[in-house]
Amino acid sequence: MATRRAGWVAHPDGLNPIAVLTAHFPAHWLGASPKNVREWLERARADILFEASSLDAKTGQPAIDHLKAALELGAHAITANKGPIVHAYAELTALAHEKGRKLMHEATVMDGAPIFSLFPMGLPATDLRGFCGVLNSTTNVVLTEIEKGRSLEEALRRAQAIGVAETDPSADLDGWDAAVKVAALTIVLMGVPIQLDQVKRTGIRELSEEKIRSVRAAGMRYKLVCLAERRGDTADCTVQPELLLASDPLANLEGTSSAIRFDLDVFSLSLVEHNPGIEATAYGMLADFVRAVQS
Repeated sequence: MATRRAGWVAHPDGLNPIAVLTAHFPAHWLGASPKNVREWLERARADILFEASSLDAKTGQPAIDHLKAALELGAHAITANKGPIVHAYAELTALAHEKGRKLMHEATVMDGAPIFSLFPMGLPATDLRGFCGVLNSTTNVVLTEIEKGRSLEEALRRAQAIGVAETDPSADLDGWDAAVKVAALTIVLMGVPIQLDQVKRTGIRELSEEKIRSVRAAGMRYKLVCLAERRGDTADCTVQPELLLASDPLANLEGTSSAIRFDLDVFSLSLVEHNPGIEATAYGMLADFVRAVQS
């Protein structure tokens, strides 16, 4: 295991999970502590890497290097980080194929909901023409709390208290997190290799608290909506606040809930994730683990 608090911890015989949970690590090391991810993977003789570093939307690092090291050393690579999917998906999938390993990333969008694993096995012989959804939990919590009468600052503290907002919530409020998710879905599911700067992005900062509450009183709601539509060999992708009627399924999402509608050539399919917690992300990575070892 490797964390900010514990550093690089590795032992070829494995670690006792109960000891790890109580921060009691092996007393005797085989040499010095590993200095980097490659040395750590070699020391641990890892078969699978679970990668959950913080998102760097602009570069995808250091997660890309972590995943490359795992695949090059013959380990399956499982990530909850969207950055590598946006910035290095083709490179990483080619490397995984070359090494006979799996690159898996179910937890990158909508936590443990079966988004990426739904395609192609669950929906063979279909053409995904676009999708529309609310995919950022922080902004959904913030908008919901402002509707209840709280200020933006109070709403952010609420989102941080329940564990969905970072200490610096800029990536959420300015639409970066949602834009990275749109790009990841477009790249993987639609096969369109777009760049992050091709996603037209507007966050929720310019929405006044008064406007958010007044439209709610009139039976409408603002949501940060993610949209992609196929245009030949490319796609139009946007992230922006939209005013939705109460009859719109996306308008009814509360708290940390998220939803997506896939528009296929034969029908449309919607998935809703109701108020997930951190356990949902953990499940997404566990599901990838099961799929990796069973394949």
